[in-house]
Amino acid sequence: QVVESGGGMVQPGGSLRLSCVVSELTFSNYNMGWFRQAPGKERELVATVTWRGFDIYAASVKGRFTISRDNAKNTVYLQMNSLKPEDTAVYYCNRNPPTEAYWGKGTLVTVSS
Repeated sequence: QVVESGGGMVQPGGSLRLSCVVSELTFSNYNMGWFRQAPGKERELVATVTWRGFDIYAASVKGRFTISRDNAKNTVYLQMNSLKPEDTAVYYCNRNPPTEAYWGKGTLVTVSS
């Protein structure tokens, strides 16, 4: 089971921190990713944190978003700074590559003035 939280409405330039708690005994063995789906668009990968703790970002968020993980808490985080209206989307976490059974309900991020 995957539960995302931390979304909300924020003005352009603002920040949010998303959290994702994973009920998985072997959480630390997997690369984890944050994905997002904007209205009318396909779901896209935003950031990945490898099982070793290395991070990789999509070009659209590099330098603004930071992904991290706490294996003791089975939790993945996404710190989002300098948010733009085009960051508006439902954000999901999953393994990367994703597993169908791990798609949760996501958390909605709305960036608007």
